[in-house]
Amino acid sequence: MSFILDNSRIFLNAFTKYSVNTPLRIAHFLAQLAHESGNFTRMVENLNYTPKGLLSTSPFNSRLTIAEAQKYGRTADHKANQQMIANIGYANKNGNGNIASGDGWRYRGRGFIQLTGKANYEAYKRYSGHDVVGNPDLLFQTAIAVDSAAWFFAIYKKLNPLADANLMTAITIKVNGKTNGLDDRIKKFKHYAAQNISVELLKKKAKPLPNFSSVRTYAWNWLTPYKYKNT
Repeated sequence: MSFILDNSRIFLNAFTKYSVNTPLRIAHFLAQLAHESGNFTRMVENLNYTPKGLLSTSPFNSRLTIAEAQKYGRTADHKANQQMIANIGYANKNGNGNIASGDGWRYRGRGFIQLTGKANYEAYKRYSGHDVVGNPDLLFQTAIAVDSAAWFFAIYKKLNPLADANLMTAITIKVNGKTNGLDDRIKKFKHYAAQNISVELLKKKAKPLPNFSSVRTYAWNWLTPYKYKNT
């Protein structure tokens, strides 16, 4: 909750712009973001998989061979080659080029909603004007990370009506592609629903927007390898 209040103006602008404007919609939106971003602590996809993790996690389990999983996954002998994992796992899908294009790594998950794939980056650029295609790291700026997430939630995936109907599983499938982490998303939803966060509350707490040229220095924490280790 403190992160939301610390960035109340940013969230208020996004909620107003994308009609995420009831406590129920806000709770569902924040629950998805909190899960995808580790409670707003990271803005880039963690690809630090072990070979076992690669062979049991979609889409990598259908795209990497056993030999490739052993070669690129994290073992006691070497670090994970996250760039190759992304380039193989995301090649030729969602607007990305082939493995050699590097699009898988270039357009890996970023921002609080983990926007992934060149096609999604291009769609958000067309809508917002932010050139996240030419400069994907724009999604590390808090204001753009929140705006892109609200766009993805309300415009791209049209989840406001599902939030109104309180359909957590359906929302999760739209965001994640499957129901990964559903229990945690439900837990986070209950937390934010109990906070009863409203547009009116954020108006009272609203703070001036930060200058994009002086983005918080702790954004570097989101550019470094995760403390979390996938299995």
